[in-house]
Amino acid sequence: MKTFKSFHLHGLIKGQRRSLRLLIMLCLGLALALQVGRPASAQNAVNCAAAVTSAPTGPATVSAESRAYGKVLVTGSPGFVGCSLYVLTADELSTLTSGAVPFACGDAPNPLGPPCGATLWPALLTKGAPIAGPGVNPELLGTVTRTDILSGQSVQQVTYAGRPLYRVFVDETPGETEGADLFDPLTSPAGMWYMVEPSRGRPAPGRALMTLETAPVGGTGPLQTVLAVSLNRDFHVFPNASFPVYTLRARERDVAACKEVCAVAWPPVLTSMLPEAGPGVDQDDLGTIVRHDGTRQVTYRGQPLYLFYADVYIPGVTGTQGINGQGKVTPWGVFNTVSPSP
Repeated sequence: MKTFKSFHLHGLIKGQRRSLRLLIMLCLGLALALQVGRPASAQNAVNCAAAVTSAPTGPATVSAESRAYGKVLVTGSPGFVGCSLYVLTADELSTLTSGAVPFACGDAPNPLGPPCGATLWPALLTKGAPIAGPGVNPELLGTVTRTDILSGQSVQQVTYAGRPLYRVFVDETPGETEGADLFDPLTSPAGMWYMVEPSRGRPAPGRALMTLETAPVGGTGPLQTVLAVSLNRDFHVFPNASFPVYTLRARERDVAACKEVCAVAWPPVLTSMLPEAGPGVDQDDLGTIVRHDGTRQVTYRGQPLYLFYADVYIPGVTGTQGINGQGKVTPWGVFNTVSPSP
């Protein structure tokens, strides 16, 4: 039953305008209230939206199932069987610094209030070594110690191919994929959420859709129409949002020179197959390259495409629409927007 989504779709008070921030907080509040107030018999049902409120009492199980994004990781543990699992690109910063930098989804303040790693994107915790369910490579399962999930308490979060795994509070039931390909301004720093393919633990982005977007330069400057990618495809609060993409005039000859720290600030535009051209985009201009980690990156006329973390926003929640990365000079080179073909 679509509990809090029904409130969002039909409106609590018709004819009144409500910001998306209020709607998201309403969704979150209802989800938590329902979680706490359910009778004992109902608490055994699968609730993918449940927040992390205590340390686990046993090992977590990770399984694999088919979705529109292909075969992907899901939770196999009791109470969460079939709930989708996600990884966050911005978590790479903590991995690269051996934990010197906090994980991007933890207990840092955010515009919604509830902590990221416990409530918005509940971390998949385990007591003991995680268990590999059907379709999962046990050699890719691991753990990382977190103290920013449960108020300083040391717990183990499940990782896959070194990436921490999470659920999302807007996935209520098994099979939902609202967190897939979601550009998230609430993490610190902002990052991309992806589902995970089980064979090698790479992101499972599905087929990228390239489109055009008209937005103000710098958020307040003149309007400009540029090449963009459509994201948040299943996120009911802000679906099919478009964000500007950029090419990199690299200081090195490496065509995909933006790796590691660079790729946290400028996430590559990923796809599982040949990208699709939306209105105003020529399909012949689109292609892909294989990056150093085996993922496929979208190209435009042979140039790899990137997002910029400062462009992310959710209307009425945080940030504003804008083109904030145009002409940015970085240690890796200069990033520029892409003008549409004539």
